[in-house]
Amino acid sequence: MKVALSLDDDLVKRARKIAAARETTLTAMIRRYLEEAVAEGSTQGRKRLEREALEQSFQQFQFTIGKRNWTREDLHARS
Repeated sequence: MKVALSLDDDLVKRARKIAAARETTLTAMIRRYLEEAVAEGSTQGRKRLEREALEQSFQQFQFTIGKRNWTREDLHARS
């Protein structure tokens, strides 16, 4: 798919010089940048969804087992 961009002439000239120094094209640089941005975005989105699901499961599966019959001092008592 072709996309038209409106960019400042000076910006395009400087970007083309950078692309030439990297032995690539301006189009390839833009494509690579967009691919990385999309990959990062989908990774962050997936992590966010996984974190939300985990937090929801914590809320859903909270339960109490018996009565607490110990104190903090009991747990940390030195022999």
